[in-house]
Amino acid sequence: MAAAKVIGVVGSGQMGSGIAQLAAVNGLDVWLHDADPGALTRAKKSISESVQRSVSKGHLPQEVGAEALGRVRFTSNLEDFRSADVIIEAIIESEEAKKILFGQLDRIAKGSALLASNTSSISITRLATATSRPHQVIGMHFMNPPPIMKLVEIVRGADTSDDTFNATKSLAERFGKTVICSQDYSGFIVNRILMPMINEAFHTLYTGVATKEDIDTGMKLGTNHPMGPLELADFIGLDVCLSIMKVLHAGLGDSKYAPCPLLVQYVDAGRLGRKQGIGVSGEGRKMKFLFQCPCCSCFCFMKPKAGKAKVKDEAKKEAKKDEAKKEAKKDEEKKEAKAD
Repeated sequence: MAAAKVIGVVGSGQMGSGIAQLAAVNGLDVWLHDADPGALTRAKKSISESVQRSVSKGHLPQEVGAEALGRVRFTSNLEDFRSADVIIEAIIESEEAKKILFGQLDRIAKGSALLASNTSSISITRLATATSRPHQVIGMHFMNPPPIMKLVEIVRGADTSDDTFNATKSLAERFGKTVICSQDYSGFIVNRILMPMINEAFHTLYTGVATKEDIDTGMKLGTNHPMGPLELADFIGLDVCLSIMKVLHAGLGDSKYAPCPLLVQYVDAGRLGRKQGIGVSGEGRKMKFLFQCPCCSCFCFMKPKAGKAKVKDEAKKEAKKDEAKKEAKKDEEKKEAKAD
């Protein structure tokens, strides 16, 4: 297969926009697709800011950055992918959604195009069944954030051809990535190891072994991890962590992969992590905090206490109310004295 010249990326979230940026910076023309025009607007801003930061820090020549921004085109129409040599999907971690998308891409893409999935856990073999070209379907799992992280995990499905594998490996190396290869088992390599660790961190919090701060500090300073597991879960997205744990549990059939009830509860409550400003690490203006109820030992969600500035404002308001009550009482006493 000839070297790719045009890349299509489906999904303009953190992963999709990062992959699009990476491809553009490395000289490829890019179509970035999202059904939501608002998401595309945010992605355009995010990519522009990211490239400009790289230029300002001296990591990227200014002319290369400017050319890269000119190579990315944004669309809500999958038909624009007809010219793509490789199409990488980076949508939600749902097998059903990915299969529907792969079926659409199979009908639209030219016959020689490769279809790659950025899935972090779902079977490539099963995704390939939604297409008429299973030998051209492969897993290309980028780490978050794609422009910075050095690894790409390549996963071959049961029918993935050698040509498809070699072309995908060459593309990843063109991006400056180190490639590792996994068999098509649930979770592959990285998440097969990482997600159970994150899940166990939730169990440690859930059972009251330690606070979230001590859990993260213990893993950072005790094992030299750059980020604690709960902080990392917020960064990845708690919904993504839960989806991967469900895939591991269903695919490998071992109870040790069952998602922690606390992780499930967080996702049910809409606490999805950094992207929502609400998660487990306690970061973000909208963040809610978890405490263990002394009456029943259950875990309850509470609004954060007011900040210092807000406390001072509330104190001033209360002082003014008290002063007004005192003045009103004095006026009432004067009236009563006059009446006597």
